[in-house]
Amino acid sequence: MRAIRTVFVLALAAQLGGCASGPLTGPAPAVLPSAQPPAPPPVPELRPGVPAGYLGRSLPDSLALLPAPPPRGSPAWARDQAVSRAAQTLKGGPRYALASSDADLGFPHAAGTFACALGVPISPQHTPRLYLLLQRSMVDAGLATYAAKDHYNRVRPFVFYKEKTCFAADEAALRKDGSYPSGHTAVGWAWALLLSELSPEQADAVLARGRAFGENRLICNAHWQSDVLQGRAVGAGAVAVLHANAQFIADMAAARNEISALRANGVDAQDCEAEATALEVKIPGVE
Repeated sequence: MRAIRTVFVLALAAQLGGCASGPLTGPAPAVLPSAQPPAPPPVPELRPGVPAGYLGRSLPDSLALLPAPPPRGSPAWARDQAVSRAAQTLKGGPRYALASSDADLGFPHAAGTFACALGVPISPQHTPRLYLLLQRSMVDAGLATYAAKDHYNRVRPFVFYKEKTCFAADEAALRKDGSYPSGHTAVGWAWALLLSELSPEQADAVLARGRAFGENRLICNAHWQSDVLQGRAVGAGAVAVLHANAQFIADMAAARNEISALRANGVDAQDCEAEATALEVKIPGVE
């Protein structure tokens, strides 16, 4: 387990330090207010320039939290297969393009995932503490999935069906990485919960975007529906534990102030039409 987690941390470090972008690049840069927010204080790092999570070894135990994945031949397994096949009918459309973009967890690209739902840009320039909060909580939510991932080592849909995913750059790593639960979903749902707490007025839009972020893993052919549903549970567990961390609480307060300052200065997220169009497309059979 330790070796697999080490590989994940190194891959995560590369993502956090990268600047790749998917087919949808997110909101365009907005005009900064005249008084820019202060830079965050130094934090522990996974490697130079890449921040560590808040929780260290104090992660929720996904193996203890979750039931086993559906066994092959069960009704739940048949449901996973049916949803997987239905999700593949969206390939090539606007929702597929959004799913491909969401598959890229590299920063600064990933930081803009919730900008349209939140209504303000998220970047090192606009919101440095919020940006750091997303980076650090990503590590915690992602690593929290690994007790169950390592134990069950569930095969992913694209491997099972001998197909491709929406994000070829990740396929080699995903073949060696358990499907259950979904790490992307855990991260996206954790972010949705944190952002809805920071900006309750936008909670509906933010939570809906968080749900779509996880369900996009179905469209990407990277996860089964049960992986996604239980990924949310792990993400929520990570957020619950984070609320006992003093530095996390301080960063939440600073991030809330950054969001308020942007709104007070009339700085809005921009170029959100493509995302809105994509989110109107639903996966057949998924309520």
